[in-house]
Amino acid sequence: MANTPQAKKRIRRNARRADINHARISRIRTFVKKVEAAIDSGDKAAATAAIAAVQPELARGVAKGVLHKNTASRKFSRLTKRVSALA
Repeated sequence: MANTPQAKKRIRRNARRADINHARISRIRTFVKKVEAAIDSGDKAAATAAIAAVQPELARGVAKGVLHKNTASRKFSRLTKRVSALA
């Protein structure tokens, strides 16, 4: 258990940051799911619009430090490839 005031403060801070970061990751996942749902339905217009919304969210996740740059790049690349494969 933390004994020093600074250690206690860090525990409180880490808990707050974990909640914020969890919300950010959850928001990104929601945007990705919208793209996947549009791909599954075969609607290229909706998928294109959804992927345009995903890109800034992934970039924001990288900027805020909740996603690694290569992870976001890989996710966006795979989604883009799936969207472009729609007829």
